[in-house]
Amino acid sequence: MTRSKISGRTIAILATDGFEQSELTEPKHLLEAAGAKVDVVAPAGAKHIRGWNKKEWGESVQVDVALEDAQQQDYDALVLPGGVMNPDQLRLVPAAIALIKSFGAAGKPIAAICHGPWTLIDAGLVKGRKVTSWASLRKDLENAGAKWEDSEVVVDGQLITSRKPPDIPAFASAIIAALGVVA
Repeated sequence: MTRSKISGRTIAILATDGFEQSELTEPKHLLEAAGAKVDVVAPAGAKHIRGWNKKEWGESVQVDVALEDAQQQDYDALVLPGGVMNPDQLRLVPAAIALIKSFGAAGKPIAAICHGPWTLIDAGLVKGRKVTSWASLRKDLENAGAKWEDSEVVVDGQLITSRKPPDIPAFASAIIAALGVVA
């Protein structure tokens, strides 16, 4: 039996307060279980960021790297969790958009789930691309030139997008496949 392995790969998860708890913690766990090193990257020198767990504040997650110190060349892929507050705040942080753009320019995988694709709009990465997201972002993405579809995961070149927490296993598998080597 062949398995995809991503040992030796390093992945950045860019988030701030208000990320959807499961959309950060579950992909992080699955990617680490597949062998990757995963760094949580956050702005404003935060030591911890706090998640949103469905309808109330959730747990805090340790920040590994300050956004100002994160460099695209140190990572093999970028993950953008959702939650309404998280990407809405990150869209207003020039360094966050610059980091996303740098992954785009380098052709490295960028994986965004739920409301995470909002930041892809601001980074100018969705025009002409097939994507999915939380359903309420459909018009925003289409207005930015994306071709939206209702699927658990959509892969278009380096972009990997997904809709919601129940899609996390397929989302993580697509990231692993994008980075993996068959062994």
